[in-house]
Amino acid sequence: MTAQDYAALAVAIATVLGGVTAMLQFMVKHYLAELKPNSGTSMKDAVNRLETRVDKIYEILCDKSN
Repeated sequence: MTAQDYAALAVAIATVLGGVTAMLQFMVKHYLAELKPNSGTSMKDAVNRLETRVDKIYEILCDKSN
């Protein structure tokens, strides 16, 4: 292999690693954005709504048992 072949191989490997890094960075940002409340459509907002409903159901059950 010549020096030009080694350089081409190094550029190809760097390109693939750069693409994988960019993809991972995009995925991490996307998933982290789901964990922040955003006025109703994120997973965090859904969990908060469910938690509120469960608390209300628990209060109703406690009141009926007394």
